[in-house]
Amino acid sequence: MQLYAVIDAAVEEIGRALLGKDQQVRLALCCLLSRGHLLIEDLPGMGKTTLAQALAEVLSLDYKRVQFTSDLLPADILGVSVFEQGESRFRFQPGPVFSQVLLADEINRSTPRTQSALLEAMAEGQVSVDGETRPLPEPFFVIATQNPVQQSGTYPLPESQLDRFLMRLELGYPDPRAERAMLMRGASDAAVSLSARMSAEQLLQVRQAAQKVHASDSLLDYLQRLVTHSRQSPEFAVGLSPRGAIALLDSARTWALMQHREHVVPEDLQAVLPAVAGHRLVPAGNFRGDGRALAARMLQDVDVIAS
Repeated sequence: MQLYAVIDAAVEEIGRALLGKDQQVRLALCCLLSRGHLLIEDLPGMGKTTLAQALAEVLSLDYKRVQFTSDLLPADILGVSVFEQGESRFRFQPGPVFSQVLLADEINRSTPRTQSALLEAMAEGQVSVDGETRPLPEPFFVIATQNPVQQSGTYPLPESQLDRFLMRLELGYPDPRAERAMLMRGASDAAVSLSARMSAEQLLQVRQAAQKVHASDSLLDYLQRLVTHSRQSPEFAVGLSPRGAIALLDSARTWALMQHREHVVPEDLQAVLPAVAGHRLVPAGNFRGDGRALAARMLQDVDVIAS
């Protein structure tokens, strides 16, 4: 299947920019191919912005970057109407959100008011400014980066905003071999030039092919057991919503396609679940750990085959 080769080429090309992070690269690509928005969380200098820019370049998408700061206003993202005195009328000046990929750098350094300006854009692919609704380009993705919330000058993303992100990823430190390659490359790192490996038409074809990937009744049973466990176990204060369950299935379908399969297997669900569910799960007071730990507990406690 020609699409398999296109996907593999995209993964390989993005990996040239982010060495030693094959799993994270695959998950990030899976997120965008599943029509989702991506949140990348990690310490400064770990390659968050590099990954975001590489995704846009390799997928042939035009993107704009916004550096989120405490004084950033919603109009700085959405746009503003400017009065043209010569024509005695207002003209709308589009903001950076009117791009196929919006790179929201350090999104949690802005106030909740500014963060919420992206809600409509992420949920519906449109924005409402001055009483008029304006559609966004198709496709439209938000790739946001954020520093850990315990760092100074950050504002935690509200649950409603977090839920709009299909996946949340952490990059972590590179392994010694990858880090050595970075050190040898040195200052030339900034000069790495990436090539487009997937056209807009191929992106649409991959999306359509992913939606057709078969999910058997037994696979759906396993998915529902995972979701039910998150809602009924006393360790979970908030479990997966129906939107979260659909996001999990959509991601698993795309992941299966990326593995050159036309049907979903349990390993596909297990591969994407931490990234899809970790930021949606809230631990109860008696549980020591965060949403990532809850996602790991789900996979540990729920059997693939019902007993």
